[in-house]
Amino acid sequence: MFICAGESEQFDFAVPVGIGMIDVAINLTKLCLDKKPEFLFFVGTAGSYGERNIFDIVTSKTASNIENGFFNANAYTPIDNMVSTAENVSRETIINSSHYITTDKNLGKDYLSKNIHLENMEYYAVLKVAKAFEIPAAGVFIVTNYCNEHAHRDFLKNHKEAMDRLTQYIKEK
Repeated sequence: MFICAGESEQFDFAVPVGIGMIDVAINLTKLCLDKKPEFLFFVGTAGSYGERNIFDIVTSKTASNIENGFFNANAYTPIDNMVSTAENVSRETIINSSHYITTDKNLGKDYLSKNIHLENMEYYAVLKVAKAFEIPAAGVFIVTNYCNEHAHRDFLKNHKEAMDRLTQYIKEK
């Protein structure tokens, strides 16, 4: 089953499950209880911490939940903040999910040092729910912006073309 965030990121072939980790956790859990999908495939946009370029398309089976405060020792977490459905995580592009969009480009090097290349607000919740229901899952992302002070402006500027490119990519595969 194809799923997506919804609102401005809807696809005619995907079921919207909400924006952000909380809405996704609630709505995807309901969906899995109602009709347990055989596979979950999340489709969405992402911001790049610097090494992936605008309109790059990346697949992943691994997500993290790291807040920016982690890198300057202003925060910690007792939760296991990485989840994966991959057999070999070392070959994965890790997608970070947070409740906030990163706008400080200097943090990019910190994420990259942990092999985290992209940021998407929903993916960690998607994989956590998939693991809880023992459903195989993966995601495909298109880069719309860099995680810097222009993140929102560039996201808006590139969003339509990114959605068109990602739709074409999925339909060809």
